[in-house]
Amino acid sequence: MGATANITHQLTFSSFFLVGLPGLENEQVWISIPFFFTYLTALLGNATLLWVIWTESSLHKPMYFFLSMLALTDMALPTCIVPKMLTIFWTGTQEITFVACLVQMFMIHALCAVESGTLTAMAYDRYVAICAPLSYTSLLTANTVAKLGAAIASRALIIVLPFPFLVKRLPFCHARLISHSYCEHMAVVKLACGDTTPNNLYGLILSLVIVGADLSFIFVSYGLILHAVFRLPSVEARRKALGTCGAHVGVIVILYTPGVFSFLCHRFGHNVPHHVHIFLANIYLVVPAMLNPLVYGAKTKEIRDRVLKALQMAKRFL
Repeated sequence: MGATANITHQLTFSSFFLVGLPGLENEQVWISIPFFFTYLTALLGNATLLWVIWTESSLHKPMYFFLSMLALTDMALPTCIVPKMLTIFWTGTQEITFVACLVQMFMIHALCAVESGTLTAMAYDRYVAICAPLSYTSLLTANTVAKLGAAIASRALIIVLPFPFLVKRLPFCHARLISHSYCEHMAVVKLACGDTTPNNLYGLILSLVIVGADLSFIFVSYGLILHAVFRLPSVEARRKALGTCGAHVGVIVILYTPGVFSFLCHRFGHNVPHHVHIFLANIYLVVPAMLNPLVYGAKTKEIRDRVLKALQMAKRFL
């Protein structure tokens, strides 16, 4: 009889409840303010970046195509979590339907995979531009760049698609309170009352495939780039090459450092306070999206000049 009741409960299960920031419930209203302005800055900055690239014909190059992909991802990723997070912080509405939770989970992990793949493609672009400049236009044709973009998106969709199905097969019994501010895969899996080995194993493999493979490729690319840069005879040429790559390296550090920390915390960080882990997991998805356009705007002369020109024109009309 107990088993039948439990099965019935599992079949009628239809929603979760998101805690927000566990242990910081009383401070969530104040914490929401910087998150809100960070989100607005991310949307404005990345929209500006897209507008500059779209309207400036001199920026219609492979590197800026990948930068446009990064900007689109940086607008979509925080949009998947911040509106719901602010609703929790401001109104206390914690409930999220099971289907909406699965969709949010899929979108977050897929967009993270797209962002990682885009940064890898940008590292390859810089490698070709610096180490094989005479072959740049033949290697990175418009067709090749479009195929790379499609491959990045396809890879993300294919490897993340099993996540919702793996979660849907789990029995959740009476546990419905997600100790997180969004439907992160491992946070949801921890609520299950059945065997979660396939979920844990696939999550680990996915992290190693995406983060491990992409970071390895990026490190190798920049190692070869540095080797080539320091062999340049001109100090000015070395300075320009390092300046161009500096923005990319900064973005990579900003993105991967909190991401790797969050991954390690889920599996090994039992002594890390839970609210610290969740807070950093939110920063990982929101802050890089705000900083990326600022980093590229400051480091890329063509973008910086275009934005300054637009601001000067705007002042004339005011």
